[in-house]
Amino acid sequence: MRGIVTVILVAALVAGCGRGQSAANREALDLPADPAVVHTSYGALRGTVADDHRYFAGIPYAAPPLGEGRWRSPAPPPRWSGMRDATRPGPRCVQDVNHDVDRRPTSEDCLTLNVWTPPPSQQPRAVLVWFHGGGFLNGSSDFYNARRLVGRGDILVVTVNYRLSSLGFLAHPAFGPDSGNYGLADQQAALRWVRDNIAGFGGDPDRVTIAGESAGGMSVCDHLVAPGSAGLFAGAIIQSAPCTSHYDLPAAQRISERYAADVGCPDPQQAQACLRALPAEKLAAPLVYDHLGTEPLSGPVTGTPSLPSDPVTAMAQVRVPVLIGTTGDEFKLFAALQLMNGKPIDAARYPALLDEAFGPSARAVADQYRPEQFGGDVALTYAAAMTDGDFACVADDIADTLTSPVYAYEFNDHRAPAPEMFDDAPFPIGASHSLELRYLFDVGGAPPLNPAQLRLSEQMIDYWSQFVRTGSPNAPGLPLWPAVDAVAAGPRMSLQPGGSRVITDYEQKHRCAFWAGLRG
Repeated sequence: MRGIVTVILVAALVAGCGRGQSAANREALDLPADPAVVHTSYGALRGTVADDHRYFAGIPYAAPPLGEGRWRSPAPPPRWSGMRDATRPGPRCVQDVNHDVDRRPTSEDCLTLNVWTPPPSQQPRAVLVWFHGGGFLNGSSDFYNARRLVGRGDILVVTVNYRLSSLGFLAHPAFGPDSGNYGLADQQAALRWVRDNIAGFGGDPDRVTIAGESAGGMSVCDHLVAPGSAGLFAGAIIQSAPCTSHYDLPAAQRISERYAADVGCPDPQQAQACLRALPAEKLAAPLVYDHLGTEPLSGPVTGTPSLPSDPVTAMAQVRVPVLIGTTGDEFKLFAALQLMNGKPIDAARYPALLDEAFGPSARAVADQYRPEQFGGDVALTYAAAMTDGDFACVADDIADTLTSPVYAYEFNDHRAPAPEMFDDAPFPIGASHSLELRYLFDVGGAPPLNPAQLRLSEQMIDYWSQFVRTGSPNAPGLPLWPAVDAVAAGPRMSLQPGGSRVITDYEQKHRCAFWAGLRG
């Protein structure tokens, strides 16, 4: 899903425990003598201080995964003496930059995180830990400026880098039965760092919510069921996550062996030493396990000790509150990008596109999604099928499976500002994938929010931060957001600038009964 990252880059440039506080955290905190300085388990940091927030960047949460550390679980970071500068984010993790508009460096020494806090307070605040998107192929934690989220929401926000593509998810048999989930292990190491260190920043380690969008949302799905993540968080937010797009270990191993051969390590007996000896730039070539339509996807591998089950099938075991949602027009962005890149989506190509996306179910999808239902526009028909099949109804399945409290939404600002590259799109992309992010985080590269959209942004920040604090988005002054009731009509909050409201026709609009039938 590299188109996701392109959009974010252009926009930027262009389980567990309860929610009670521990006895120690109930005690008033001593305000720091210098709010720019924080002491962690590994040494002291100096960040930056503004009127409405503090920012600590480039903090190592694990040792650099270099040399023999490649394709191993992350080790604790080394301690340092003196004062570490924490005013600038660390480098992006190694990734394919051939079509990248970002010019910032990449490195294997990338396992860092950033902490955003409100001004110091005597009371510990709840914490949101954010995993970035990018198809597990690219992206970076520092795209997400959380100034408004911490200032208005009065929470801490932690954004995390993790290993990507082949360095994060290679499942070569040479590395043992739990290979393929190094990026997931990185995220778990970051959560352990938060548990052990966030109190020094004014955070409450007993009130940590994990969150992410796209691949970041898939990561949240994984943590909800991964044994190594149990107890590290108290709530979860899943945004626009195709959580059914995991590969099992045998299939991932076959692809990983082909990948190793392609980069010059074809001998299975020598593959481990050969791969660890390669320069990092050789390993920047994308490792692709799956596709969402035409969009490539890497990512965690199921059937392994670290992720034994497909997360969607294991969701019934989840015991923490979950906020989950999608955008109303998820795949229009990708369909527009494909057309803008000169790749046709027409009647002749439509069957092949559906076959690539849905395999044996392609004929049934073609019968259900016919161009005459969409004004004869094949691209819009394809976008609707992908939106419903890979995003909307996946979220619907998860919401219906969960037995813990779950709050579901659909982002429905169909005039959401998009990056300027979409000014020449063949059709309006509407409430597309990733466009809700700028209602939560500060990103540029698109027209500013108008007054009504700014009010929606404030409302979303209020909902999200209230959920982080309490496990429910509901608070005085906000429209009531009911939890999903499996017996009722599946209420969802429709987030829109004209006034957010509860809707009950989500499943019908996205034809979720049809998709449920396909999945059996």
